Amino acid sequence: MSARHRVQNPEPAAQQPRGGRAAKGAAVGNCRSDDHARAHRLPAFLLVATLLAGAACRSQAPPGPDVWAVVNGKEIRREEVEKLYRSQLALDQPPPPHEQALSMKLAILDELINNEILLERARKLGMEATDGEVEDKFIEMKAPYTEEEFQRQLRERELTVEDLKRDLRRQLTVQKVFNREVFSRVSVSDQEIAEFYEQNREQFNVREPQYRIAQIVVTPRPDPGLRNRKGDDATTDAEARRKAASLLQQIQAGADFNQLAMDYSEDPTTASTGGDLGYIPESALNNTDPAVKRIITGMRPGEVSNVVGMGGTYRIFKMVAREAAGQRQLEDVRTKEFICDTLRNRKEQLLRAAFLTIAREEARVTNYLARQVLESAGKLPASSSPAPAAGAPGGTTPPPQP
Repeated sequence: MSARHRVQNPEPAAQQPRGGRAAKGAAVGNCRSDDHARAHRLPAFLLVATLLAGAACRSQAPPGPDVWAVVNGKEIRREEVEKLYRSQLALDQPPPPHEQALSMKLAILDELINNEILLERARKLGMEATDGEVEDKFIEMKAPYTEEEFQRQLRERELTVEDLKRDLRRQLTVQKVFNREVFSRVSVSDQEIAEFYEQNREQFNVREPQYRIAQIVVTPRPDPGLRNRKGDDATTDAEARRKAASLLQQIQAGADFNQLAMDYSEDPTTASTGGDLGYIPESALNNTDPAVKRIITGMRPGEVSNVVGMGGTYRIFKMVAREAAGQRQLEDVRTKEFICDTLRNRKEQLLRAAFLTIAREEARVTNYLARQVLESAGKLPASSSPAPAAGAPGGTTPPPQP
């Protein structure tokens, strides 16, 4: 969370008369004496300003090397920023260069500043997230992982369950504030939807057939990145065949396709969404096996395929919806929903930015990290605690380092 001080606007300077020298000459008697008086007053004014500036600088000294910002008297410490920074790094990628790492940390701190301002507002309004809400969100977030995988993710990012729940509480509370102060003000009228459609008709011209497909994927290989809710993972070809056949039987007996995908699909990118691949243009199917394309294009909405061997995996497809080529009409439910969502998002982003600007103007904020980075020409401030080893996720020694 960054800090921005409210700065009182200086008194507006007296407006200079037009005409330069001619205007000066208008006050013949007082011109010389006024200039002379100003000349004598100026050094004293500068001296006072210098003393005040020095006092201000001294008052802004950070409480300690590990305090990176203060928001309405509450400290935001280096440790919190560093921990969030490490959690955002890609585990399989080298750490970013020094300047990029500092930019990321400044952005994280800025977000923490915003959050703290909103959290204080939530406390005053009695809108903090409850323990039950936090626990529900925690269970939902943990669901796609096995316990072992979940704990491994925490260790690799140097987080604890308490860290995670604290962050969830903060997110849920901030969302409540936005819902009340910003999003509740947003509405989209039928007239706005119609105007958007008329101004963007070409955008709703579907040039080729599209298919909305869901899938369940089973692989014959163990996958440490497995994301399904049951943690179910076939490890041999025979196991994969049996698992796929069993899932198909359950679907044919009336089991919900999406729930089975979330529980058993071994595709890490679609299991959590019930196997949904979204709308796929017909031309994109040209990159798949011709037999698979024939199966998909020949299915009707709601229909489920048999088990299909594809690229060393076993898949079951479901045709969720089909869309023919041609102009989508405004009366189409999907068209209206898309336009409404687009306009709502635009308004929400605008009002959110305005709300945050006002909230920060009303807060007492000091961003010590930003000041120190500027004053040191881009170096990370020293810490009172031991720094991470060079090359470690939190390290600051030039390349390779965050």
